[in-house]
Amino acid sequence: MAVSRAEATWTGTLKEGSGTMKVASGYFEGPFTFATRFEADPKGTNPEELIGAAHAGCFSMFLSALLTNNGFTPARIHTTATVHLTAGPTISKIELNCEAEVPGLDADKFAELTAQAKANCPVSKALAAVPEITLEARLVG
Repeated sequence: MAVSRAEATWTGTLKEGSGTMKVASGYFEGPFTFATRFEADPKGTNPEELIGAAHAGCFSMFLSALLTNNGFTPARIHTTATVHLTAGPTISKIELNCEAEVPGLDADKFAELTAQAKANCPVSKALAAVPEITLEARLVG
């Protein structure tokens, strides 16, 4: 199986400093600061945003695998992840929201497979310490 790597560099104090996060493949590099993490400054990213992207991507791929293994071909799976950073600081909640277009799939089977994807995708498992992970899933098309 694959081994992935990412890195971050931070210079300066917590509030006045700044940093850069990047992935080894070179496909993402972004700045982050105290303001982008704690004050919603749109001029950079933050670790929680990257966790959200990883969770949404992992959930979508895992759901695709479950669908395929059950004889369904997904036309499209779109997932967002909203990551809540609260006092502590701690990640207190992640909200997954998924829309999927899967010809021939009924709502009950969709609910079963999305619940399995939420519980078993590797990123969900890695985030098991998060007190609340919710899922809203809609079958469209």
